[in-house]
Order: sequence, then C-alpha cells, then structure tokens
Amino acid sequence: MFSAADEKRVLDLVPRGIYINGAWKDAADKKTLDVIDPATGKTLVAIADAAPADGLAAIDAAAAAQESWAKTAPRERAEILRAAFEKVTAMADDFALLMSLEMGKPFAEAKGEVAYGAEFLRWFSEEAVRVTGRYGTAPDGKNRIMVLKRPVGPSLFITPWNFPLAMATRKMAPAIAAGCTMVLKPAALTPLTSMLFVKVLEDVGLPKGVINVIQTTRAGDVTGPIIKDERLRKLSFTGSTGVGRRLIADSADRVLRTSMELGGNAPFLVFEDADLDKAVEGAMAAKLRNMGEACTAANRFIVHESVAAQFSKKFAEKMSALKVARGTEDGANIGPLIDEKSRAGVHALVADAVSKGAKVLTGGAIPSGEGYFYPPTVLADVPANAEILKEEIFGPVAPVITFKTEDEAVKLANSTEYGLIAYAFTQNLNRGLRLAERLEVGMFGLNAGVISNPAAPFGGVKASGLGREGGLEGIEEYLETVYVGIADPMVS
Repeated sequence: MFSAADEKRVLDLVPRGIYINGAWKDAADKKTLDVIDPATGKTLVAIADAAPADGLAAIDAAAAAQESWAKTAPRERAEILRAAFEKVTAMADDFALLMSLEMGKPFAEAKGEVAYGAEFLRWFSEEAVRVTGRYGTAPDGKNRIMVLKRPVGPSLFITPWNFPLAMATRKMAPAIAAGCTMVLKPAALTPLTSMLFVKVLEDVGLPKGVINVIQTTRAGDVTGPIIKDERLRKLSFTGSTGVGRRLIADSADRVLRTSMELGGNAPFLVFEDADLDKAVEGAMAAKLRNMGEACTAANRFIVHESVAAQFSKKFAEKMSALKVARGTEDGANIGPLIDEKSRAGVHALVADAVSKGAKVLTGGAIPSGEGYFYPPTVLADVPANAEILKEEIFGPVAPVITFKTEDEAVKLANSTEYGLIAYAFTQNLNRGLRLAERLEVGMFGLNAGVISNPAAPFGGVKASGLGREGGLEGIEEYLETVYVGIADPMVS
C-alpha cells in the first residue's frame, strides 16, 4: 500500500527535538531515544530524550505564558482550535500512516482515530466561547451572588501509547479552550504522532509557551519535579491503574487537581434474547478496537448459557477470518502488539486459562517471524480462577464464560475493581435500562460495541479513574469556579 519513500516522507514531517517555549531543541544532555516499528522490531527514527532540566524548562515556559494566554479572547482560542481541526483533517493520511508505523494499528483504523481525535478540536472550539457563569439575588435578598469561571492554570498531561493522537487532543483541546497552558509528556513508545500534532498547533498560531512537549524514557525523573512544582495546577493522566495510583499519591501533598483515566476490565453481556449476529458484530468492534489494546476493549464475554455455544462459534469464525499483517499492508485487520513484553503478557494469560481447562476455538499461539503479532483468539469454557478474567488483557483475546440469570450476569460483571465501561446485547429495553442503573461503570454500550464520542463524557468509576474527558463536562476539568458576593446594589 505504501512505499519506503512514502514512509520516509511522513517520518520527515516530524521534528526530532523536544518543544519548549516555541522552539524545537535537543535534550539538555543531548540524549536520544529510538522509536521502534512494532511490525518489524526495527528503529524508525531517533529523537530527543528529555532530561530533568528540560522538564523544569517546560513548566517555566508554561507558567510564564499562563497569564497572557488566559487573557486571550475565547474566540481567538476557538479559531486556533478550528484551524488545527482543519489542518489535521487535511493531513489525515499522513497522520494515519505515521500512527501505523509507530504504533502498529491498521491504516484504515488509524484514519478512524484521526477523525475521532480531530473532532475534539472542533468540539472544544465550539465550547471555548460558551464558558459562562451566573448572577442572581441571594435567597435572603441581602446581597447578590456572582459565579464566574477561570482557567485552572498550567497543566501536565501524561498520555499513553495506544491512541497517540486522540489522547493528546482529548486533553489538550479543552485546556486550550479554557485558557490553560500545558506540558505534554507523550509515551516514549509512540511520541511521533503527538509531536506532529504539536507542529500543527505551532503552524496554526498557538502562542509560544502555551504547549511544551517533553518526550522521554526517564518519565519519573522528568515529570516528578514538575508535579512537585507549586506553579503546576493540574495533572491529567491516561494509563494503567498502578501508575495512576502512584501519581495520585505524588499529587496529594500539593492537593493537585487531577484527572485519571485508568485501566478497565470491561464486561460484554449477551442475553438469551439478543440478536446474535448483531451481538457478534458488536463483540468484534468492542474487542478489536486497536487490536484489543484499549482500556475500553471488551475483556470478559459473559454469555447466557442457552446461546453461549452458538455465539462462541460465530465469534470464532469471524475472528479467524481476519488478516494479521503490518498496518500499512492492503487488507490488514490486525496489526502487531506494541512490543514483545506486551505480547508475552497476553500469551501468558491465554496459556494460564488453557492450563486450567479453557478451550481454544481459534488462535492462541505466537506466530513465527518478525514483529510482535498475536492472532485473534477466542477461548470457551474459561474457568472462574483463570487470570485472564481478572487482568486487563490488552490484546485480541476473548474469553467466554456463561451465566443463567440476570442477577448472576450483573454480579459477574461487577466483580472487578474496575468500572470504566460495560456492553450488553438484549432486545428487552427494560432490562437494558436496569443494567444501565446496576452496572458499576462510567459508560455503558447498549446494543453497541463502540460508543466513544467527543460530544459525550468519557471516564470511569472505582479504580478506573477520576473525572471526565469530552462532552459538556470535559472543559470543566480545566476551569475553576469562583464565587463573588456583592453587597445589595439596591441599598444606597
């Protein structure tokens, strides 16, 4: 599909430095990091590897720019976001190819992420001019109540490797709209897409200092001092629950405002009255988005015993028909996992389940050859003590278990510390509404396998996180509420 010249052209679009106060530069200690193609295991490019001094320089720049950026007219901020949306959309093929190269996802799916990620720019360009407060008379009539909103202030964003454009835009767009300056620490595994996006923001006129980028392999050494810096006002992180817990602890001394989008263990419920063809279609979408390397990926397939065999057979047939190949190849459905450690972890979960009695309907074996590929896999008769039912799989593996009653299904679905998203397929609307109220999650897909949308609030409960991104709620994460009490103006 793409030639070596196409790949080189796109890689050459990306700056090689860190970005501080409007300038791309080498790391303070001149160190570099290699970005690896997970389909081949080979280096794509070497880029700057930020040092602790670069992190301090980044928060210096963000703090210095905060006052003037906060005073910028909302319409001006909105127009910058709209211009960024237009440019990212025009560069969709370039962004998608770059994403396929550094992250592995198939080109067609990568283009889907470009559309999704760009939409946050358009959505929050519209929200930038709609930040409002209120004015009214106090109940006792003695004074007036005025409530206004102002930017939280300098923010640190730590983004994951699996959605390198969308995770950046989902955090940065509302911050820009609200008038906050930022330091972005993209994942060292997939920094290139985020860096190209920041280049777009530079090109459309985002003032220097508003965004600063410090990709690094020394995350704790670089971000730790920023988190402790009294000028930082906000920390937003997407990643594992374990790392999220440590960041919350690190933020506690300063009572730093945080948003955490953490791990998941999403249940996918199929009831006896479900349209099985639609349920399988939904299962494919919910399981295989990003090769299963997504916190929203369905992790446990909880299927009514009367339809479990039929559902599993149809599901395995669909999974086995997919083409596993480098994301840039024609017809590729499933690209490589991000690295060998991740693939080994996925296979260990499969092997544990099989050793305890699970039946492999398709897949289940590491293929030979270069790259970190793993085949779409369906496991039936998975025992309750299998680790795969407890751990976030982060790969194209679907374990199926059964239930008898709705109460049992809900109990199984809720039997996890996580609560990001759940899916259910049933033709009984009353049951669907009951599930929406009983399932302990922040998001629920009813007869739908993909529900993420920039116009809707994204986030979870329990150990899946704090706060919401996207929707009307998304910009509130970057605004402080200020109450002003005013003496009764009617009293002379």
